[in-house]
This record gives sequence, structure tokens and C-alpha cells, in this order.
Amino acid sequence: MSSPRSNRLEHETSPYLLQHKHNPVEWYPWGEEALSRARAEDKPIFLSIGYAACHWCHVMERECFENAEIAALLNREFIAIKVDREERPDLDEIYMAATVALSGSGGWPMSVFLAPDQRPFFAGTYFPPEDRWGKPGFGTLLARIASLWHKERATLLEQAQRLTEHVRGQSASAAPEVISAETLDRVIDELAETYDDTYGGFGSAPKFPPHQMLSVLLRHHRRTGDPRSLLMARGTLDGMKNGGIYDHVGGGFARYSTDERWLVPHFEKMLYDNAQLANVYLEAFQLTGEAEYRRVAAETLDYVVREMQSPEGGYYSATDADSEGVEGKFFVFTVDQIVEILGTEAGDTFNLYYDVTLHGNWEGTNVLNVPRPAHDVAYELGISEAELGKRLARSRALVYEARKQRIPPLLDDKVLTAWNGLMISAMAEGYRVLRDERYLTSALAAASFVLERLRTADGALLRTYRAGKAHLAAYLEDYAFLADGLITLYEASGRLELLRSALELGERIVRDFGDETGGFYQTARGHESLIARTREGHDGAIPSANSLAVRALVRLSRHFDRPELEKRAVDALTAHGAFLARAPRAFPSALLVCDWLLEGPVEIAVVGPRGRDDTEALQRVVAATFLPNRVLSPVDPADAERSLLGRDKGLVDGRAAAYVCRSFTCEAPVTEPAALAEGLDRDRKSRTRGTAVG
Repeated sequence: MSSPRSNRLEHETSPYLLQHKHNPVEWYPWGEEALSRARAEDKPIFLSIGYAACHWCHVMERECFENAEIAALLNREFIAIKVDREERPDLDEIYMAATVALSGSGGWPMSVFLAPDQRPFFAGTYFPPEDRWGKPGFGTLLARIASLWHKERATLLEQAQRLTEHVRGQSASAAPEVISAETLDRVIDELAETYDDTYGGFGSAPKFPPHQMLSVLLRHHRRTGDPRSLLMARGTLDGMKNGGIYDHVGGGFARYSTDERWLVPHFEKMLYDNAQLANVYLEAFQLTGEAEYRRVAAETLDYVVREMQSPEGGYYSATDADSEGVEGKFFVFTVDQIVEILGTEAGDTFNLYYDVTLHGNWEGTNVLNVPRPAHDVAYELGISEAELGKRLARSRALVYEARKQRIPPLLDDKVLTAWNGLMISAMAEGYRVLRDERYLTSALAAASFVLERLRTADGALLRTYRAGKAHLAAYLEDYAFLADGLITLYEASGRLELLRSALELGERIVRDFGDETGGFYQTARGHESLIARTREGHDGAIPSANSLAVRALVRLSRHFDRPELEKRAVDALTAHGAFLARAPRAFPSALLVCDWLLEGPVEIAVVGPRGRDDTEALQRVVAATFLPNRVLSPVDPADAERSLLGRDKGLVDGRAAAYVCRSFTCEAPVTEPAALAEGLDRDRKSRTRGTAVG
């Protein structure tokens, strides 16, 4: 039997693009070959943007792109281009703005029609193969647009010009505006208006994890003691960890919940979600001491180390929602399946705790979740809570091994620099807070991989790596997320070369991405010319690249005493000040940087031989303290070179010592953990906050 015919996507590295290499559609990757052909043949472009773990992308492929009749129409009348949004966030951002402008909403698969000069004139998301649900079928749409292109082109081009001007306007600069400290309080009031006090989270279904906003809430409670902030944070953290959005067998979180209860997830798992959620559960553990938050953070990091890190060191991007063509099939169970794995007694206990019932909680089967507290279940079973925990731990391990025998969802095994930066930061914090060496080993391996394999000879970053090939110029988010992650990894490990690498990236951010009005563009100077050069400041599923660039720069300014970097960072932050003042909920990562700047960081140097008991005792005090606004410098006296904060600081009578400082002015060193805890608390209570940033 002959192998199926391939199109031009067969030479790509993206798993998403490779999924379409056998479609009868004559797909091109984005590039000059496709664009020049569109111009030469005077044909409109059909641009399809999606990603490997996207459920509806798979549906549209099966229904439309594998349909020979639809493919023939596409091939005859259009130049078809397929883009992985995770590889090309610049294209995704531009054409998503056009899609939202036309339809009022966006999503993936994104289906955009362009003139040969790349200007969009029509856009939508998923289209069924035939007319259905009040939507035109994809074949109907193609025929209609082809007809308009031939007969009423002027109308389409006029629409294209209006849309292009709208997209460019989205990135237009505004006058810089000072950011008031009151904005951080006002956003809490706004959140309280939409908080779901039954299930946690904000608004109704579908519910997405509000990663960065949870960190805003935790900081607000730390600063003010406002019980509302902690109530909303804990209610959301508890709802997510107890719901089906959390993988109770394997650890880690799915992308979002389809319902208001956090019960039924969209089962794809994204690296960026798990990085941000591991981090916020670590913060919540530090602030509250709640052991459950520690457990969830550790299980999430364990999942990533076990299943999402390549042998080379880089972190993979995602796993799909579907297996064997069925959404969620890998993750759900019936009563009989659990009893077959565990036996009757252990199975009944497992099913009681994780809500596995005969009638099921989703489409006749069961998404594991925890609707009742452990002490209630233990009481019903007549055993102690500790004994219940032991039984469940044994059972989870057996269920996990049994689940491994199933056909797993697709693994998107490309390595993205930006997302690796987020996970490097989470792993580093996991080590620093939980003191588990596995997380440090993981973070160091990932950092080494990215710095060695995703950089050019002149030090510029590349965006993506897979199957031995790194390519595509990196974006602002790649530089910002990696720089921020390397700083966090330095603060956990004391390896000065990581801090130097972060500084190199920070200097490139200023030089290559800077906007003359203060912010940072998504693309570097010299990047491929597109219809717009975007400079967004608001958060999406990942933090704003502008905000993390700002955070990296202000942290670097304190580590290296480079005040010009902080000045540049503040200019970038206030460039979005007017937008932030109008809609602070859209800018949580910017609010976190504002909190850092308003308070100013506490500077802590811990000097002592790595691994020695007295050094570790001091590190554990720092680890147990919620210090979101800090500069840390672990110093081994044997180090030939030290950071600025660590210079001229030594042991005290041969013992490890901690120095608590402000603007490099330090209190007397302490050697006792209790004295360090007192010093950190005294520093927190004595701080004077600013009233505005800018």
C-alpha cells in the first residue's frame, strides 16, 4: 500500500502542523513561498490558526480539511496557510484582533480570509462542513467569499482596510499615565462583585484559572489584612484543587472548566497553566501554612518532571484533550473499572472519596473530584483521617499505573522558550520553598537546554525546538519569561552565571524591543514585516510580556544596582497606565509589578556553605516566609565571584549568617533562625509604601 500523499507541512516541526500534512488541502506554512504565490496568482489567502491540543481544531480538520470536495474548492480559489499559534504569537495576536472586531469573540481554530497583501477582510472560528446551528457551512462560506472576490472585490478590500486600521489602532501608544496605589485596592472591589461564593472563581461557566489575579489577592491580603482577599483566593484555590479540573491521579491542571463547579474540564493540559498554578499554590502555602496547598503544588511539579520534561531537559508544551478520538477518555472512570483495579474494599473507599458513582457525573462516566472534606469521608468509613490519606495514596498509585496502560492523549512535544521560562521559575520556587532537590535539578536542566539549544551564535533567542531543530526568531515573551525565570533560579541556587544570562536578555529587551513611547513591542527590530507591530499590555492565558519584561528589569536593576533599568521598566509600565486605570482586572501581572515598586524589595543575603545544616536552617526560614517583593542572594563563601548584594558579607564566628537589607543598607547579621524570622517580620511592619508608580 502506498503511503498517503503529503502537503508542504510535512517538513515542519510543529505537531499541530504535522497533524495536517496528509490533508487533501494544499497547505502552506506561513512564509514567503505562500505569500508570493498569493500575490502572483491574485488569490485571497485562507489562514487557519490553531494549536495541537485544541479540540475544535481537530473537529474542523475531520469535518472540513479532510473533506475532498471542500479541499478542492479551497485549493482552486485560495492559498491555504496553516499556522501554529504557539509558534507564531505575532500572527495570532494580529488576526485575533481582526476576528474579535468582526464577530465580537475569538477562539481557535481561527479562520481568517486575507487579501494577498495580508490584510484581513473576513474572520471567524469553527465552521461546520454544512449549514448548521445558524452558521454557514464551511463549503458555503468558501463559495460565497470566492464569488465576492471575483465580483465585488472592492467591497472586500474596503473592509480589509478598515480592519487593518483597527488592528493597528489596538497597538497605538497612549500618553504615559501615573498608576495610583488605589488601583490595587479598587480591583479587589471589582473582583468581589463577580466572585462565586459557592464554588470559587469569578463569573459563570466556562471558568478559567485566574492565575495572576490570585497572586494579586494574596498580596493584597498580606499588605492590608483584608479578609475578602484571602476568602476569594482560598475559595478559588480550593474549588480548583477539589474539582475535576485538577488531575487527582496524575497531578496537574487542565486548561479550564466547562461548568461553574470546576467539575468537568476541557481535558487538555498546558505547560503555562501548570507553571502559574504551581507558583500560586506555593504562595498560598507560604501565606497560610495550609498543607493542602503544599501538596497540590508538589504534585503539579511532580507531574511536569515525570511527564512533561524531555530527556534533553526542555519542557514540553501540552497534552491533548482527546484520546482515541474521544474527549477526556483517558481521564475518566466507572465504578467497575476502579473496583477491578483496586478490589472491592479499596475501590469502594476510592469511589466514595472521588465521587465515582454508578450513574456518573459526566456523560455516564466519572470525572474524579472531591466534593466532601476528608474528615467527613473518614468519619463515614469509621477510620481516622490519617488512615484515609494512606489508603488513598496507595490507591492513587495503582490507578495511575492502570491508567498508563490506556492510549494517552497526543503529547505536543515542542519546546517553547517562553513557556519554559515560566516553568523554570515555578520549579525554582518549588525547590526554594519546598526544599526538594528534584525541582532544582529539573529547573537547571531546562535552563541549560534553552540557553544552549535555543540561542544563536550572537546570543539571540529562538522561539521553538523539536526533533533536533530550533528555529523562528523569539518574541518579547520569550526574552521576558526566560529572563524572569533565570533570576528566580539564581535566587534559589546561587549560580551567578544564571543572573548574568538574565542581564544579557534584559539588555536585549531594552535594545531590540523598546518602543520610543515607553512600552515594548512583541517583535524585535528587524522581524518580518507584518501589517502591524503589536505592543499589548493586558494579560491573557499567559502573563503580559510587557509586564514580565518590566518585572525582570526591576529585579535586575536591584541585583546589579542599575537604576536606569528600573527607570526604563517604569516607563514601560506607565505607557499602559491609562488602560490599567480603566480596566485593572485585565492587567493582573502589571498590578503585581506595581505592588513590587510601591513597597520596594527586601534584600536578603544568606551566606553559608551550600547544603550545610546551619545554612539550610536559615534558608528554610526565608522559604517559609511569603516574600513576593524580594531580592535574594544565596552566597557560598567558597564562591570566587559574588553578586552585588553578596559582596563583603561573610560567616559570623564560622556560622552561616543572614543579612536583611534595604537599598543595600543591612541590619546586623543573624545566625539563629528565630532571629531571622523576627527580622523579616520587623522589616515587613516597618515598610512605607509609595502612593503611585511613575
